[in-house]
Amino acid sequence: MDGMHDLGGKEGFGPVKRSNYAGFYQMPWELRVHAIGAVMIGKKFWCADEQRHAIERMEPRHYMNASYYERQLTAFLTLAVEKDLCGHAELCKRAEGGVPLSLPAAAGRAASGATEWFQVGQKVRVKDEFVPGHTRFPGYVRGRTGVIAGQSAPCHFPDAAGHALDAALEMTYDLCFEAKDLWPESCDDAQVHFTAFHSYLELVEDCTDV
Repeated sequence: MDGMHDLGGKEGFGPVKRSNYAGFYQMPWELRVHAIGAVMIGKKFWCADEQRHAIERMEPRHYMNASYYERQLTAFLTLAVEKDLCGHAELCKRAEGGVPLSLPAAAGRAASGATEWFQVGQKVRVKDEFVPGHTRFPGYVRGRTGVIAGQSAPCHFPDAAGHALDAALEMTYDLCFEAKDLWPESCDDAQVHFTAFHSYLELVEDCTDV
């Protein structure tokens, strides 16, 4: 889906702030949030793609003003309510205030069902399509052409898994782009690698030069 979470390739947000002295967690509650996510996925209450999609569905202003672990917590609470593990009113009562949840999800989609895979060296194009539900291809690669640099392990198709649908295993690829093909107006002379599911791609022509 297109939303505030899909910031790859966008400008205007300034440099990434980092510190050589920062730990993994800034506050004790962040460690607890991380543990909650690990337990809930481990016990199969939901999967990682459902968790990602719950973050993507956050109200844009909330998303932009929330920290990493606040976004995670919002996703956990949203999924807990959606899966009837608890009620929203109960959460608000325990928090002694309002508890914001993510917006409702759109429908997911199944994988393409392809049984023949792309080969290393073939030129492919990322499909230029809008997906209202969860997906794992960012806006900046849509409609762009790259070369298959390698085949990766098959994974459950996220566009289905993110909606608790039956998610078949599908081949993934290491797709290589020239930076100038992604950002022709301003970029370094470099290559960009992106992991793509088979359903996101379409063959352009045979290409033996990787």
